[in-house]
Amino acid sequence: MKAPPRSFLNNRLAVGLILPVGAALLYEFAARLGLVEARLLPPPSRVGQTLWSLAATGELWTHIAATMLRLAAGFLIGSIVGILLGALTGASRTASRLLDPTVQALRAIPSLAWVPLFILWLGIFVASKVALIAVGVFFPVYLGVMAAITNIDRKIVEVGRAFRLPPLALTRRVLLPAILPDCAVALRSGLGLGFMFVVAAEIMGASEGLGFLLVDGQQLGKPDQILAAIFVFAVLGKICDGALVAAFRPLLRWQDSFAQSVSRSAAAPIASPPVPAH
Repeated sequence: MKAPPRSFLNNRLAVGLILPVGAALLYEFAARLGLVEARLLPPPSRVGQTLWSLAATGELWTHIAATMLRLAAGFLIGSIVGILLGALTGASRTASRLLDPTVQALRAIPSLAWVPLFILWLGIFVASKVALIAVGVFFPVYLGVMAAITNIDRKIVEVGRAFRLPPLALTRRVLLPAILPDCAVALRSGLGLGFMFVVAAEIMGASEGLGFLLVDGQQLGKPDQILAAIFVFAVLGKICDGALVAAFRPLLRWQDSFAQSVSRSAAAPIASPPVPAH
């Protein structure tokens, strides 16, 4: 039997594009009709032309590569340290009492306050920018992993022990699946802050990168270039977040959540009523 065609409302990508595309078209028409002042907020057509010219010269790809390399390095360092320290303080009460107060005190410091110190220690080049991004990523990952471990349901651990699972099997089959959903959320939060801090890192001094495009557009009075850089940030952020979600999806197939049941029921074909026999 042939599967029924997927409806438009069940296509997440198509539905997600309704709002931004609709708003862009509405503003484009308003700008062309002279209903809005488009000098400081250019219409999408001008932003698209700017993106095309930057891409044609290769300048856009250079800036994207520089930004993504800094982001990847900072996200990797911040995530690894956050996971390790969060797992340590979540699993050990002694480590929590020893380390967590200090980490929480450091978390209260605005991350941008570290900028002068990082520049003094590491200079104005890549190392200081990666360090700032890593600091921004570290705290949400640390908090998420620590909370995931401390909030593990005691009953599922007791069930694992009742089945006489050895410590390694208990960790692999019970503890890791229990904390993975919260770890995925923590990493997504860290990734979002990583994008915020890569902008701050490149604004504080860089000769390439999307943050540099923002500063260059401000100094030269090019709002279309600023909006083009913001648009690229939004697209890259969505792609990276989607890739992270896709990476965790095979590990979370065991979940039987409400959202998954709703999506399955929406995708399932509607059974036709039985035809009465004559």
